[in-house]
Amino acid sequence: MARPSFTTRLVNPPFDDPGLFISFLYQRRAILFDLGDLHALSPRELLKVQHVFVTHTHMDHFVGFDTLLRVSLGREKELHLFGPADFFDRVEGKLAGYTWNLVDEYPYSLQLRVTEVDEERCRTRRYLCRDRFHRAGDEEDAPFTRILVKEPAFRIEAALLDHRIPCLGLSLIEEFSVNIDKEALEALGLPVGPWLTSFKKAVAEKKDPGHAFSVVWEEEGKILREKTFPFGELAEKIARISPGQKVTYLTDLLGSPENLEKAVELARDADHLFVEAAFLDRDRETAKAKSHLTAKEAGTLARIARVKQITLFHFSPRYSDLEEEIRREAMEAFGKG
Repeated sequence: MARPSFTTRLVNPPFDDPGLFISFLYQRRAILFDLGDLHALSPRELLKVQHVFVTHTHMDHFVGFDTLLRVSLGREKELHLFGPADFFDRVEGKLAGYTWNLVDEYPYSLQLRVTEVDEERCRTRRYLCRDRFHRAGDEEDAPFTRILVKEPAFRIEAALLDHRIPCLGLSLIEEFSVNIDKEALEALGLPVGPWLTSFKKAVAEKKDPGHAFSVVWEEEGKILREKTFPFGELAEKIARISPGQKVTYLTDLLGSPENLEKAVELARDADHLFVEAAFLDRDRETAKAKSHLTAKEAGTLARIARVKQITLFHFSPRYSDLEEEIRREAMEAFGKG
């Protein structure tokens, strides 16, 4: 079985704030779906975050904005944030809550690129730390095509769902997975190290096979030795290409036919679905009134979408002693109970 190029884990236990941390292997890079309480993540992990996708700005999905911003201050970094309608107002309100008279003394410049998504458009604004987070330059505008980010190795797709306010459903779809044949690596006498990140990126970008690629031996950040190979020859020997993963994240959505149809389409054939199961089916009227899914609806959605694995989260605190009942109800509807 191919080794995945990224790992996923919920930021908090299922009764606490929602959030999914996606960390890329061999890279100092991570993605966050939602910004609830982030104290379970270390500063080292938070500094890896480059893209954040906020489903909506209820407090339990957005209170961690301040934590991430505080860790990022004083860094040479570009942080991309995405959210639904009125996201600019929410981010600008957060930024306006602090006094920024000292930031022009920082040696490095943090930049926020904030994108607001609606049914038709994606609009992006930039905010520069050195300019006290005032808006910089002109607003960028593009049509909403479901794809929020597209890179050679993966893309992020979104659907706008109904939670009495617009709420983003999200999927990370890996184009393909580049795995390293460790035995081939050892046979060539090549080290494991940061160079593998550049190598996998070059494979994903389909570099010219004749391109000269450098393998670097490092120790504590110091280059000890370097050897150059024709890129195509090295890729043929150590790279193994396999189908990529698909991970979907669904939270805070009304279990209406229209919503469920959109959610199923977004989650279709996902390897791993992270889905809320806020209420038990016996409380489905409460779930409907609060625009959340029941455990049964979550499991049914997963079965119809033909996902391979589900992880449940965002349980109502009223069920603090009934966690297993929530899981059982969802898994029975999923067909794996």
